[in-house]
Amino acid sequence: MFYWFYSLWANASPDVMEALSPLRIFKYITVRAFCGAGTAFLLSVALGPWMIRQLKALRLRQFIRKDEAPSLGKMHEHKEGTPTMGGLLIVSSIVISAILWAVPGNRYVLLALATLCYMAAVGFWDDYRKIANRRSLGLTARRKFFLQVLWCVLLTVVLLSNDDTRGNTLKLMVPFIKEPLAAPMPVLAAFLFLALVMVGASNAVNLTDGLDGLAIGCSSSVAFSYLIMAYAAGHRIFAEKYLFIPYVPGCGELAVFCGCMLGACLGFLWYNCHPAQVFMGDTGSLALGGAIAAVAILIKQELLLVIVGGVFVIEAMSVIIQVTSFKLFKKRVFLMSPIHHHFEMKHWSETQVTIRFWIVSIIFALLGILTLKVR
Repeated sequence: MFYWFYSLWANASPDVMEALSPLRIFKYITVRAFCGAGTAFLLSVALGPWMIRQLKALRLRQFIRKDEAPSLGKMHEHKEGTPTMGGLLIVSSIVISAILWAVPGNRYVLLALATLCYMAAVGFWDDYRKIANRRSLGLTARRKFFLQVLWCVLLTVVLLSNDDTRGNTLKLMVPFIKEPLAAPMPVLAAFLFLALVMVGASNAVNLTDGLDGLAIGCSSSVAFSYLIMAYAAGHRIFAEKYLFIPYVPGCGELAVFCGCMLGACLGFLWYNCHPAQVFMGDTGSLALGGAIAAVAILIKQELLLVIVGGVFVIEAMSVIIQVTSFKLFKKRVFLMSPIHHHFEMKHWSETQVTIRFWIVSIIFALLGILTLKVR
């Protein structure tokens, strides 16, 4: 919306342009990304108390796994009854801020917002089922997976049906290498790769969301990292002359989207830090994971997500290793998975686990940005 002020200035007469020259500032992506982050943060902080009251009034409260994991249930029993579905606050702050500050109609922002909202809807359904059933199990894994893959099908069709996005969609870019490893990929291979990134990222963030502030803090550092990368990918000189990364015309607006995501995450952290006043639930974790994956896919930095989102990858891998080891050898590698619970069992306090994981996440995010120059 605010970009229209720049358009108003650009199309005005010379005399009016002189009088309205301050409106030129809305042309710059960096300014709008910063303003988007600030707007999303203020919206989250301002609307937080109202949202928490509404969630309490609707009895949308967290249920703790007691039967499935008695030891964990005992450790977290004080969390039971805390309002959940706080992801609605995150998503609404991002959507409103992006509408205000991003270029209206930019295809990349629209795809990112659509992914955010769709994954939030899947998470909302999952959270609602948990509350309705009064237990910590919502949608079955098979149904959730089907819904996630369904969106991947739709997203792939949209990207392949547009001439401006088809070429990049069929490229496989690998960190540290200038040229595509495969171009063009077979359509089926491109879809499977996109689905792996999207489903993997959304579920990895979901698995990380087990302690106060853990997932939202790590999401903040990932959003900041992709803000930098989206800006670089949308800047022809930076992308082609200095960094040798894929130049994607128009994707610079995703920096504004990432700024909004960063601000919303920090604003939600205001209420989600220990002891949490509200949980994001699957409504927030699936939405954030899906949005991050969408940005990575659109700027052709999908595999870099393994580095930037290193904490999410470690959390997901800990579950895979634990399940595989137990099924094959009847032995557990970790005291409990995901791995943040392992450290709780090692008598780290919840705050220690969360802040140390934040530190690791920031290091991974900085390493991811650094790799842009290593080609």
